[in-house]
Amino acid sequence: MSRKLFFAGTVLAVLSLCRPPALFAQKLVFIVRHAERADAAAPQMQGQADPPLSSAGEARAAKLAGMLADAGIKAIFATEYRRTQDTARPLATRLGLNLERVPARDTKALVTKLQSEHAGDIVFVVGHSNTVPGIIKSLGGPEVTIADDEYDNLFIVVPATGTMTRLRFTP
Repeated sequence: MSRKLFFAGTVLAVLSLCRPPALFAQKLVFIVRHAERADAAAPQMQGQADPPLSSAGEARAAKLAGMLADAGIKAIFATEYRRTQDTARPLATRLGLNLERVPARDTKALVTKLQSEHAGDIVFVVGHSNTVPGIIKSLGGPEVTIADDEYDNLFIVVPATGTMTRLRFTP
């Protein structure tokens, strides 16, 4: 079975489980860490406060846009940093959605916004290796860790049940 078919089947299975019952509004949250930064591959950019994505990061962001284009996403969130916004932008553009900026250090505000404004929606969130685990935990998911050199995780969280699926993808 090809990787694309396996991934498509997994996403469809998760989505089919997440249809809201008549009495409950359920939401599905796709969460990723931003794609590869340019400063990781270019020593001359080391120490830059807000680096753009590398070419590998741009390819990864484009891959995400293709993978999630038909997932039913209604809102997209990214932090104030360029790398998270550049990771989310291809999908936002493809779907014609505004990119909502949220402070990286305020997971509580993000989760409150998701619960109050997007309770019945499927949403996409782009964070950082040190914020994604807290977001997942705040949505009722398990504890996770993300290594500093990991950019290939796609977390799918169902807050109503506290379940999470962790997938890996490559551009």
